[in-house]
Amino acid sequence: MDGNPAPAATRPGRLTAGLERLTGVGIKDQLTAYLVGVGHGGTHWLMGTVYILLPFARTDLGLSYAEIGAVITAMNIAAFGVNIVSGAVVDITGRRVLLLAAGLALCAVALLCVGLVPTLLGLTAGVMLLGGANNLWHPAAFSFLSRRFPENRGFALSVHGMGANLGDALGPLAAGAMMVWIGWQGAAVANALPAFVLAGAIWLALPKRAASERAAHADAAGLDLASYFRGMLSMVKNRAVLGLCVMAGFRTMTQNGLLIFLPMYLADVIGFEAVVLGLVMAGMQTGGIISGPIAGTWSDRIGRRPIVLGGMTASTIVIVALTVIQNEAAFVAGVALLGFVLYAVRPVVHSWMMDLTPPEVSGSATSLMFGTQGVFKMGLPVLGGFIADTWGLAAVFYLLAATMLSANLVAGLLPGRRPAG
Repeated sequence: MDGNPAPAATRPGRLTAGLERLTGVGIKDQLTAYLVGVGHGGTHWLMGTVYILLPFARTDLGLSYAEIGAVITAMNIAAFGVNIVSGAVVDITGRRVLLLAAGLALCAVALLCVGLVPTLLGLTAGVMLLGGANNLWHPAAFSFLSRRFPENRGFALSVHGMGANLGDALGPLAAGAMMVWIGWQGAAVANALPAFVLAGAIWLALPKRAASERAAHADAAGLDLASYFRGMLSMVKNRAVLGLCVMAGFRTMTQNGLLIFLPMYLADVIGFEAVVLGLVMAGMQTGGIISGPIAGTWSDRIGRRPIVLGGMTASTIVIVALTVIQNEAAFVAGVALLGFVLYAVRPVVHSWMMDLTPPEVSGSATSLMFGTQGVFKMGLPVLGGFIADTWGLAAVFYLLAATMLSANLVAGLLPGRRPAG
């Protein structure tokens, strides 16, 4: 009787030790990263819901593909506008946790607007608020995690990215199932409600962890304006930083285009119902859930550049292949594979940016990257909509393959950099 409990009791300890060896991060510190990652998942739960609602909102509201593209362009413009100031607010005030909770709560308010005001005006206002609020989250989260995990940024930001993939998978899946019974407006309202609870949890839980971090890392200390502008000037003079932003811009054009037009292709061309559509999009995100932490942790050891180049090259090949696949099952499998290679790159790019910039302006570095991405993707929805209206939705994939190829070319010109430590 004495011999049985001991091995069972040691198994959790062995598992914990194994996770710590694999990631190089203590289990208690990992919980902090996972909590922020879950919050990030909340923002993408809301964003992913909007993308899967678009095909059905377009039909109900009688909109063309170009008009839906214009709505998403309005979202991108709002995101860019908020992004200009959000990084500075993070770095100057140091109120990272407050901004995390506020950004998530405002994203939920935005989705409520989409569901409660089912008109073109309500849809446009809702997605613009969603785009702006989403850009409150990223500078605060990247700054928080980068300062908390200076030697393990790839791991921490891959957990953050894994949360995004999880939200992008579960949000559309839940919305697709609910649309069968309560329509797209009801699904929007129902999917908004859990995010309010999660925002409260972020606000209540993270300050306790951040208090200890402030003592060791001066996490809450803000910058004075002179120091802030000196850091920004140094950053924008760095050609590697600007090149990385351009590369990220092309990559995000591709990702954003897929999120907009792939659901429409699946619904309008292949003819999938809402539930199946949600499953397919969830499959794409599941690939990222698997590959993101692997790629992020691996990049801490071998450097960022080889992971980025490999993932984006594979993404270009898969996108081109999707344009010629005729079999539905093979197309769905290709979408899942695309998610695996496309989303593996995202946390590594973010970690690379944190490597290249001083920690005291990490929030603004995030804003610089996301601002550049916002500029690049601003016109893509309208251009893609015009192409879809003129030549069909399948033609949009050629545009997305070209933008991903451009990201590959820019990445090939960036200097290799192995992270310190």
